[in-house]
Amino acid sequence: MIQLHPQLEKDCIILGEFSLCTLLLLNDANYPWFILLPNRDGISEIHQLAETDRQQLLTESMFFCHCLEQVFRPDKLNIAALGNVVPQLHIHHIARYTTDACWPAPVWGAITAKPYNSLQLDHMKSQLANWFDRNNGEEFRWMD
Repeated sequence: MIQLHPQLEKDCIILGEFSLCTLLLLNDANYPWFILLPNRDGISEIHQLAETDRQQLLTESMFFCHCLEQVFRPDKLNIAALGNVVPQLHIHHIARYTTDACWPAPVWGAITAKPYNSLQLDHMKSQLANWFDRNNGEEFRWMD
């Protein structure tokens, strides 16, 4: 795993790794908000990845999108690579609901982040682990 940008380190919980990307959970229980971080140094844009890495990023992102749809049943998935604050390439995957606190507006800075408690975090990990176990499409290694 590459070194996290300080903002990602401050805001996220490291869940584990796919073959290319580290999976992060934004520590904000207002939304199921995840980040895929390609483990490549010095990359700020998707087009800077080698072609095989771009394909792998898309594969991992689509696999995780299916997970989010089936586990969280969102009304909409928001997938974005902005990088205005954190230049290190990272792809946001946010499950959105018409009932969430800032629908239909963007989630960035809309409301105060609500950190996960240990029970919520354990439940989140359990939901993902169960789905990963049933859908062998990607190898995933959990971090301790």
